Amino acid sequence: MNQWLDKKCKACEGGVDPLSEVVINDYLSTIPGWEYKDLRLSRKFDFKNHYQAISFVNAVAWISHSENHHPMMEVGFRDVTIYYWTHAIDGISDNDFICAAKVNNLLT
Repeated sequence: MNQWLDKKCKACEGGVDPLSEVVINDYLSTIPGWEYKDLRLSRKFDFKNHYQAISFVNAVAWISHSENHHPMMEVGFRDVTIYYWTHAIDGISDNDFICAAKVNNLLT
């Protein structure tokens, strides 16, 4: 089981350093399909149709609500791209990896 799935996001009000690129690159191996670019974690998900894409968006919204950590989502006809970063620190935190792992878990 992924190391992030049993964790919960912690409130981040700033004043905490973002993860270093070395740590981020090490952690990326724990969330298959995600990449780190432009200070964001991102992944594009492809679906058979628009209904599946929107259903996925709603499932991600539930994760966001329960973790109180919200991504940016771009929704296309049959694809969804998700971007995570911790706004309060303008960088990546453990919260981003926790949510990315939980999003990946939706498809297993």
